Amino acid sequence: MRLDLARQYGQDRLPRYTSYPTAPHFAPTIGDTDYRRWLRSIPVRTPASIYLHVPFCRSMCWYCGCHTSITKPDDPIAIYASGLRTEAHLIAETIGQRLPISHIHFGGGTPTVMTPETFADLVGVLRYSYFVLPTAEVAVEIDPRTLTEPMTEAMGYSGVNRASLGVQSFDPAVQRAINRLQSFEQTARSVERLRRAGIARINFDLLYGLPAQTVQSCVDTVAKCIELRPDRFSVFGYAHIPSFKKHQRKIAEASLPDSIERHLQSETIADALVDAGYERIGFDHFALPGDSLTEAKREGRLRRNFQGYTDDSADTLIGLGASAISRMPRGFVQNVAATRDYLARIAEDRLATVKGYAFTADDLFRADIIERIMCNMAVDLPKVSRLHGRNPESAVVDRSRIDSLIADGVVTMVADRLSVSDGAEFLARHVASVFDAHLAPSLATHSPAV
Repeated sequence: MRLDLARQYGQDRLPRYTSYPTAPHFAPTIGDTDYRRWLRSIPVRTPASIYLHVPFCRSMCWYCGCHTSITKPDDPIAIYASGLRTEAHLIAETIGQRLPISHIHFGGGTPTVMTPETFADLVGVLRYSYFVLPTAEVAVEIDPRTLTEPMTEAMGYSGVNRASLGVQSFDPAVQRAINRLQSFEQTARSVERLRRAGIARINFDLLYGLPAQTVQSCVDTVAKCIELRPDRFSVFGYAHIPSFKKHQRKIAEASLPDSIERHLQSETIADALVDAGYERIGFDHFALPGDSLTEAKREGRLRRNFQGYTDDSADTLIGLGASAISRMPRGFVQNVAATRDYLARIAEDRLATVKGYAFTADDLFRADIIERIMCNMAVDLPKVSRLHGRNPESAVVDRSRIDSLIADGVVTMVADRLSVSDGAEFLARHVASVFDAHLAPSLATHSPAV
């Protein structure tokens, strides 16, 4: 572990680089008209992906940074799902042909708060409006505390083949501090149900840097998770930004670990997972040797999008739902965040787009560099520069910062080929930021980089 580097760089706030440019740079100058034009220009013979955002939960986890709200009755969820079905149809109609789909991802919130019938109807509309490939990955994010047997069966019948379960921590003290009481038995029962329904690909999400969390509690949580042998893990650091998410004010800042403790927790989890046979993917994902993510890394096909590391090679991502972001070959668009406003726009047969960003040639150049750093922990600057018709000398935005990273042993640079040093992978976001021409104005909105 490089505690010296964690101590030096641990307080920096940087983007997670799941997109470039990042969402704080989206602007209302891009709207419905632009999105319709971009949709009509999609290469319709090339597979795309769909993301559906379901912004509802049964209870609020105080660490949550998602666009979500709490509801007990099912009616608001059913009305919202109707909006998703309408939006899916509107976008397909705008494209003009049945677009082939290689990946579908239900996120939230908690997508499984929908009734089984509502979920099945929604998947049916997607299959009707788009050509969902027989090999498509259909993934759903799940809260094991609320997953029912009928919903599990409905997912199996609907073709779901990957499930992401929120675990975060099995330490009761941590669970109380984040308002998420979830037993190991609940989680194990959900995994058993999913596998019995034919949903064999299982992911677990873990968090470090939580209130009352310790290195030992991280070790204990990983040991319990390994008993269930999921295919993948995503391991994220908690981002405490109470000025943006008011419910996070219920977490006392004094109860949070410092950057050194966060680094120890992160690397302890990583070491435990590697010892258990998982391969490190990028800096915050882990997968078994036969998993498609591991194969993508091995073959140089690893990508990074809003869900993190992925083997999804599609350049088009259609986002459905309130606050959802779409990535077109020509730029990003984002839907209105408020559920009421989203439904009002969809009810008028309007797209819900309220802001976005149109790519420049420089953005595409930098996005390529940043993605390669984040996925490969290395980038051949002359090669990428030739692909984009650029001079390698123009790539680095912050020369003094890259010089410092080289001097501190974070990266090596040989003939303009940059490599992140072994043991410094946790600083990949720092290395990527050297090439980010948009970084300075938005630092306060990002999460701690360690």
